[in-house]
Amino acid sequence: MKDGPLVAHIAALIGDPARANILTALMGGKALTVSELAEEAGVTLQTTSTHLAKLRDGNLVVPRKQGRHRYFALASPQVAQTIEALMCLSADRGMPRTRTGPRDEALRFARRCYNHLAGTSGVQMYESLIRRGYLTIADAGLTLSPDGYLFAEGLGIDVPELVARRTPLCRECLDWSERKTHLAGSLGRALLDHMIAHRWVVSHETTRALTFTPNGAKRFNAAFPADWELSG
Repeated sequence: MKDGPLVAHIAALIGDPARANILTALMGGKALTVSELAEEAGVTLQTTSTHLAKLRDGNLVVPRKQGRHRYFALASPQVAQTIEALMCLSADRGMPRTRTGPRDEALRFARRCYNHLAGTSGVQMYESLIRRGYLTIADAGLTLSPDGYLFAEGLGIDVPELVARRTPLCRECLDWSERKTHLAGSLGRALLDHMIAHRWVVSHETTRALTFTPNGAKRFNAAFPADWELSG
């Protein structure tokens, strides 16, 4: 039998349950240690190291060293996008991960999707920007309109600096829990960074969930109202 295409190799790497758990744990955008990933994967440290070596060889994760500690992170936003898409596919096939208890509810409401906002609140933000014409969908993809440019700058976002980057300014990302679109790209990352810097949301060490502060929730809903069409 002939060797399959590269996609078959990548799929095999992701398809192992322990490696899938490792990649999912890294979707929070943080670099984690081998012991932290072993706990997430439910396997021994030695087995986790073997899995990480395979994921590294497949360009799915990259090692990072800080002092005596060694961490691992997803290799690129494209890897995160692939994992998020597979989460959506598994949910559509009736095979979602267990989602019970307050912690999971918090993840569904607001969480990191690698480096941008996801969950119910992420979808609310995207749809609000679309309804007001700040984001437009064209043949070339998702773009920021002139009004959207002004809106982002009003929040303190340095749009020209984002445009100068190699990464796309705006990109659609399918939300695995909502099965709708949320905003990725350098603008999505900048908006989440803004929310964290101004304490609209608080991030946590042990979960991808993001918690809105009381003031942050008010400011978020004012900036990205869910009922814009009714009140605008």
